[in-house]
Amino acid sequence: MTSPRGIHVRMSGRDQTEANRASSPLELLFDLTFVVAVALLVGEFAVAIAAGDGPASIPAFLSVFFGIWWAWMNFTWFSSAYDTDDVIFRLLTVVQMGGVLVLAAGVPRAFDEADFAVTTIGYVIMRLGLVGQWTRAAIEHPERRHTALRFAIGVFVVQLGWVARLWLPEEWATASFLLLVVLELALPLWAESAGMTPWHPHHIAERFGLFVIILLGESVLAATVGVRTALAAGGVSPALVAIAAAGLLILVGIWWLYFLEPSGAGLERYRGRAFYWGYGHYPLFAAIAATGAGLEVAVEAVSHHLEVADRAVAIAVAAPVAIVLAFIWLLHRPIVGTEGAPGVILLPAAALVALAPLLVGWLTLATVVVAIAVLVAAAVVASTALLARGTASA
Repeated sequence: MTSPRGIHVRMSGRDQTEANRASSPLELLFDLTFVVAVALLVGEFAVAIAAGDGPASIPAFLSVFFGIWWAWMNFTWFSSAYDTDDVIFRLLTVVQMGGVLVLAAGVPRAFDEADFAVTTIGYVIMRLGLVGQWTRAAIEHPERRHTALRFAIGVFVVQLGWVARLWLPEEWATASFLLLVVLELALPLWAESAGMTPWHPHHIAERFGLFVIILLGESVLAATVGVRTALAAGGVSPALVAIAAAGLLILVGIWWLYFLEPSGAGLERYRGRAFYWGYGHYPLFAAIAATGAGLEVAVEAVSHHLEVADRAVAIAVAAPVAIVLAFIWLLHRPIVGTEGAPGVILLPAAALVALAPLLVGWLTLATVVVAIAVLVAAAVVASTALLARGTASA
């Protein structure tokens, strides 16, 4: 039960069967701070790709995106179970939003100087805000006190590790990062083993869908920035128009395939597969964000000279699109069955997209990007037709 004007409402856990459960205005405001962080990250990644430093910048992109994704997902799952929407909940959420903005401010330094101090501080602020939420849940929800305490204590201890990492020698940076990531990922598995929190499957599905739309929106923004830069450099050309149109088709195709079948009913039916579904969204989300960076560089590349070769630009588009196609199927199949987004269509399409950059040299960059868009569109048409046939026969 929520009380927007209440100073304090007992945090007893939300009804898992609540009808018409939707994202709250606070959750939507919370998402807006992530729009800033993702936009800065995608922009920095695009700059690195255009300078020929794309492969070298992948670790920075993935590590910063992990912080964005993990903090967002943990808040989302907590609020699905314990959103009271009272003053205390709102204030602790504002603390987490402040952490997102600090993390976003540190993104340029992470890419330019490999200095992750500011992004780490922002991440820790986000997580400490969640420690406060879990502590409150432990006090006010006795039925899940052990679970909430595990979360509160575990998250706090791991944050001490992130802070301590800032003083470690540089040669320990990668190993310490991977160790802390493993601890972060293992924490919910350990905590929820004491009793599952009362998260709402349809609410979770909607929240993840909204984040997909945020990422697609950032990809549209990135591609628009590329078009603006290209226009300033060389004006309108057939290649520019072709890549811009193909980019829009790719993004619409990703949206279409992801939402082809709703995930809420599947999560309700197979609650035990929630960890697989939730964790598996990291590569999917990261690939959607990377697609925007690749498209931004592609539209720039056809209008003026870049340091990076056309084949590398094609890879920057094709690789993330192929990952998106594969993971849409890998994530949806365990909860919606084999009819929707079938592997017989999406996996071969992903393989063909991944091979598309090999055509650069025989074909122009614009033609290859258009070919990728055609493959995505074909996957949309075939998957939609197969789903419609299965629904009709049922």
